[in-house]
Amino acid sequence: MSGKGTKEVTLSILGMQCEHCAANLEKALLGTDGVEKATVRFATKSAHVAYDESKIDLSGISNVVSDAGYQIGD
Repeated sequence: MSGKGTKEVTLSILGMQCEHCAANLEKALLGTDGVEKATVRFATKSAHVAYDESKIDLSGISNVVSDAGYQIGD
């Protein structure tokens, strides 16, 4: 990981109600082309994502989060 073109970001996630929500979002992120690593934590309502910026950008990650039924907070 952390190769050329890899970026990492920690995002605040709104709308998660339980650990199952976090697991669903993590699965959605990991199934996305360009996402190399994703860890979603219900306790902190956050997602840490490592991604290949040549394949996906922050907007694309935001779309995955939205499609899964959640929102990125401030």
